[in-house]
Amino acid sequence: MHPIANTAQAQAWNGYEGTHWAAHHDRWNAVNAGFDQPLFHASAIAPGDHVLDIGCGAGATTRLAARAAAPHGSALGLDLSGPMLQRARASADSAGLDNIRFEQGDAQVHPLPRGSFDLAISRFGIMFFTDPAAAFANIAAALRPGGRAALLCAAEPDGNQWLTTLGALADLLPLGDFGKPGPGMFSLAAPGAAEALLEEAGWRNVRAEHVTALGTWGHDAAEAADFLLNTGPGRHLLRHTAPSTAARALDRLTDALRPYEGDAGLQLRSTGWLLTATTPDA
Repeated sequence: MHPIANTAQAQAWNGYEGTHWAAHHDRWNAVNAGFDQPLFHASAIAPGDHVLDIGCGAGATTRLAARAAAPHGSALGLDLSGPMLQRARASADSAGLDNIRFEQGDAQVHPLPRGSFDLAISRFGIMFFTDPAAAFANIAAALRPGGRAALLCAAEPDGNQWLTTLGALADLLPLGDFGKPGPGMFSLAAPGAAEALLEEAGWRNVRAEHVTALGTWGHDAAEAADFLLNTGPGRHLLRHTAPSTAARALDRLTDALRPYEGDAGLQLRSTGWLLTATTPDA
């Protein structure tokens, strides 16, 4: 077993959170797939590249990277979550990809082979480090000299309609500091926060671009509301709530989401920082 420093996140992603994401991997990919175009445009993967995918989850971005790097390149997906990696391996096998593999590990301390990758990518897998500077340094060491990175993290909470819509439940659920900048999902949301950590870890040419995308959360408001309240954050909010209050919250959230219904399903806007950087040439 490889070392784990980020024990709290390892527990979460090998518990309910990881199991939920693995079981609903297609739904979560529909939520985040709108960011694939800017991420892969920035990463500019070429045939023959060797790609490291950080926080790969169920492997959707790893599969895209493996296809772009074929026939002579490869993609390695790294994640803490056993349940999601099990799903990732099964999906890669079904797709017939033979230039892809997955490892379970903590990017802060995982023994990645030094200088072995041309670039690192991540779609919202970098916000949960307890020591992001250590993680970014470990990732940089795994890249060849002059290697590059294209990494996505969540931007300002108020730019995410799934979160602002939950505000309709403020009198029913203990929202408190939920969605505020701090450890977790929005740990790198403050402008300049991620850039400073990358530079501290030795990266060069660090840039951040603010990006937005629509994600599909369900076919309609009822399905999206049920999905939202059964995610890890949703269950956290409902944990100490009476069943009658939970039912009221579901009904109210459904009503709040109805304006976002459309022919393509229920779509909500999310925001992110697209970070690009390079490792030193020597």
